[in-house]
Amino acid sequence: MRIVFLGDSLTWGGYGGNFVDEVAKQMPRHEIINAGVGGDTVVNLLRRVEDVLDDTEPDAMFVMVGGNDATSYSQPKTRSYYRKAKGLDNGFVSPDEFESSYHDLLLTIKSNFVLPLMGLAPTEYSRELVAARNDYNQRAREVADNLAVPILDLDAIFTPKNPIERAPVDIAFIQEIGTRGSSGWHDYDTERDKWGYTYSFDGMHILPSTAVQFANHIVPFLKKQLE
Repeated sequence: MRIVFLGDSLTWGGYGGNFVDEVAKQMPRHEIINAGVGGDTVVNLLRRVEDVLDDTEPDAMFVMVGGNDATSYSQPKTRSYYRKAKGLDNGFVSPDEFESSYHDLLLTIKSNFVLPLMGLAPTEYSRELVAARNDYNQRAREVADNLAVPILDLDAIFTPKNPIERAPVDIAFIQEIGTRGSSGWHDYDTERDKWGYTYSFDGMHILPSTAVQFANHIVPFLKKQLE
């Protein structure tokens, strides 16, 4: 079967661990396609999902998004990035817009006779961002439940119960991601230890070892849904 992974930088995997590659290693009889794009919100996924469906003609689509949505809304200093780089008029995705856009996204996938599957991703950047992400994940869960879309809750598995406190996300943080990504930087363990993170190295992006752990949860979930 052909399975497309649709999401943001966590799915893209170009900055940190790549769980889609790890899934492909564990499912060699299936065609695994990575359609993740860094910085994407659910609005961006909705804008491009038809093209992805037309280009790949998948049997199933695993969607995981919400980190940038929650960041854009709860961290105001990031909004110029989302306005300019992601084409969001207000520079953020409100909770209500997130919910309605996610509904339309899943409905679009279903209307193309493709099996939609949802992942709920974790974050551990700060208490504030964890709280915002929890709200967005809960909204995503409600949308999926209403459309009978199977859910894999990675948030419940990986988000620590006592996240650290850290300064709000700003443009400098986003620029650092871009600079490190383009320079080939990969000193992940040192960065994780510096901030005291668990499964990530910057609170948002996963370690290579975490990518394997993600795959260890995703593969059984996929196999169960594709039986």
